[in-house]
This record gives sequence, structure tokens and C-alpha cells, in this order.
Amino acid sequence: MPARPLSTDTAPDVESRQVEGWQQMSAEDKAAVVTGLTRAVFELAAAGVRHRYPDASPREQFLRLAIVTLGPELAAKAYPEIRALERE
Repeated sequence: MPARPLSTDTAPDVESRQVEGWQQMSAEDKAAVVTGLTRAVFELAAAGVRHRYPDASPREQFLRLAIVTLGPELAAKAYPEIRALERE
């Protein structure tokens, strides 16, 4: 049974070269890629919060980012003042 493709929009030969590249990477290189992508996603989430709440204070933007990244329940446990934002 052939392996299921990782993506439907990538040609099989391209995908196999990509997988080969990943297999040749050191653990340190893979960690660096994951770290960079994680930072990029976090920055995009922060930019989205700033875009949606441009007049919010830095603290409110931080709290709203916590909601996005941690989820509302965990964010409220970590930062109880978030409950006041939910009432607005």
C-alpha cells in the first residue's frame, strides 16, 4: 500500500525530495526550523490582536494574545483579569 501524500497540492517527486531533506537534517537544524516557525506564528497572532484591538493598551493586547494562544479557559486561570475583558 503506497504512503498517503502529506499534501494534495504537492507533486509526489517534490514531496519525496522534501522528506529526504528533513531526514538529512540534524536534530539541531530541525529544532531551529520549528523554533523559527513557532516565533513567526506567535508574531502573526500578536499582529492580529493589534489589528483587531488597535486602541487597546499593551496590557489588554497581551491578555487578548493570551486568550488566542492559551485558549480562553487556561488564559483566564493564568490571568484572572481576563474575565473583565469577556464582559466588554
